[in-house]
Amino acid sequence: MDTPCGTFWGVPVGGLAGRSGAERELKAGWVPFGGVQAGLRGCHFGVPFSGRAGFGARGAPPEGLSDPRLPQGLLRAQSLGAWRGLGTSAALLQQAQAKSHRAEGTFQVTMLPGDGVGPELMHAVKEVFKAGNVPVIFDEHHLSEVQNTASEEKLDRVVDSMKESKVALIGKIHTPMEYKGDLASYDMRLRRKLDLFANVVHVKSLPGYQTRHNNLDLVIIREQTEGEYSSLEHESAKGVIECLKIITRAKSQRIAKFAFDYATKKGRAKVTAVHKANIMKLGDGLFLQCCKEVAELYPKIKFDTMIIDNCCMQLVQNPYQFDVLVMPNLYGNIVDNLAAGLVGGAGVVPGESYSAEYAVFELGARHPFAQAVGRNIANPTAMLLSASNMLRHLNLEYHSNMVSDAVKKVIKGGKVRTRDLGGYSTTSDFVKSVIDNLHPNYGA
Repeated sequence: MDTPCGTFWGVPVGGLAGRSGAERELKAGWVPFGGVQAGLRGCHFGVPFSGRAGFGARGAPPEGLSDPRLPQGLLRAQSLGAWRGLGTSAALLQQAQAKSHRAEGTFQVTMLPGDGVGPELMHAVKEVFKAGNVPVIFDEHHLSEVQNTASEEKLDRVVDSMKESKVALIGKIHTPMEYKGDLASYDMRLRRKLDLFANVVHVKSLPGYQTRHNNLDLVIIREQTEGEYSSLEHESAKGVIECLKIITRAKSQRIAKFAFDYATKKGRAKVTAVHKANIMKLGDGLFLQCCKEVAELYPKIKFDTMIIDNCCMQLVQNPYQFDVLVMPNLYGNIVDNLAAGLVGGAGVVPGESYSAEYAVFELGARHPFAQAVGRNIANPTAMLLSASNMLRHLNLEYHSNMVSDAVKKVIKGGKVRTRDLGGYSTTSDFVKSVIDNLHPNYGA
């Protein structure tokens, strides 16, 4: 079932929300999960829409435009208005002047380095982007509960930045175990403020790196705004803690629909709903029922179900049976990490989270790797691949392929590997090798 152009399941979203019918027509082609800049990506999970009319397969401009990059006025059309020039109003002119330091044709991306080795990984991304002349400018923010730099004011700044950029690259914001009066971590608050309901982790074997199971290719889709992570805990009696798990029909249907849409657009054959409805008959029972109802709308996609404990065992014994898995919050967190271990660990698996408006690119298995801080040993593969996925989301296919191909060449070559992959190379060695493998014509 194709999603109507510029809508999310029939409802105008993102840059279309709150606009008139005429403005929606002008912005036709903007849909979530494609390029976030107005009409640039023009696709929903890779399927072209009208917003790319006149553009080449890689987003190349029409003939007659000598600069391969669009004017900033068009790139920022989502926040400035529907396909209007910069000089149409005094307000737009003032906004353009305020951002005059940005290079023409660049994309702004919100960056949160996070804790642990996050800042080092972000430095690796910036070095590779610089070497490849990637047209991205990062709006960097620091939010850390560990370093006591987190506050509601800083969180609001991050949200404001996201409202403008619509895209973020983030590291792991570590959550301390100590209770300090607030049950919800800043990481969870950010997800809720942006309604990042769908976490997607594509677990794929890296050519040249041998593991127990090779040629793996599966996708884990996790609902991450409710479930066990609802932050609803209290002491009902001395020594008795109640922790509430929230499952709603609306959010269960939404994540199920997302999973089947993803499978359809990506050419996947099967969706497996993972649950524990045999024990949690009402909560997980509702989630499972919603998945079954949505599955009936997609007769071409095979659907099956599996209990979470059996799923973990099957992933270790025979992961090839899986294609797309969809599950509630906690199960997804556990399975993400288990599956990452099948292909090399947390250092090699990228991840991403989506709402109807925003896209956040991050590590697939979220670990701060605090013990490696300052030692120059962290593996930047996952973050670089995540950054590559981000570029593809921005319709920078050329630069996305440039980065991902270079990373995969280094892994396949086998000469430069960090310690987690059995080598002795440093983070700097890996980044230098990636830069050396960038196509010589890229960024020229």
